Amino acid sequence: LAQAVSLWATTRTPHPSFRFSAGRLAAMVAPRPWLAALLLPLLGASADFRVHFDVETTKGPGSFVIKVHEDWAPIGAARFKELVTDKFYDDTRFFRVIPTFMVQFGLSGDPAVSSEWRSKTIQDDPVKESNKPGYVTFAKTGAPNSRTTQLFINYVDNKRLDGMGFAPFGEVEEGGMAVVKDIFNCGEQPNQGQIQSQGNQYLDKQFPKLSKIVSARIIGGGGDAEEATDL
Repeated sequence: LAQAVSLWATTRTPHPSFRFSAGRLAAMVAPRPWLAALLLPLLGASADFRVHFDVETTKGPGSFVIKVHEDWAPIGAARFKELVTDKFYDDTRFFRVIPTFMVQFGLSGDPAVSSEWRSKTIQDDPVKESNKPGYVTFAKTGAPNSRTTQLFINYVDNKRLDGMGFAPFGEVEEGGMAVVKDIFNCGEQPNQGQIQSQGNQYLDKQFPKLSKIVSARIIGGGGDAEEATDL
């Protein structure tokens, strides 16, 4: 990294040998997300990528793709890629669904994993894009720099969230929202504290109809092609 920054400083042109893949760069600077936001543009590393979600909804098996735009929210994009690469979202549930607002997910089905990630907050990104229908954003508390693993997909135009610091980093690709809208409407009944302490054991017993994420995988066509998997 030091060599790459030095080269950029002298030439202003990233050398091909220093074009880190987004996934590798994100992993290298994961403990310091602000560094990822700084270095990705300087190194000329394109972090745009696509993630294929296999899900089970009220209509049965389905899928959708999220296209991530690193320039919209580079810190959020790096964290999302880190989580997907770690298979964090596999076998998780959509636990908060408000058709006139959004659908939320991103709590692990394994309490031990939830405990591990709870303190791994990341810095806020400036809000560059509005929370339009189909746009994907990290959930957070009212406190600054409180994003961890939870995401939501906007069902409607939620531009009121822009001024509250919710920075979209990606969008559901065309056609995918039809699947997202088939996610079981559980309202806000599942208790997030119970999910974190008991995981899928609690959700499957108390809310067996919840829609789920079977798997989330990076696919070719952007970012790290070598991480693509058979769908």
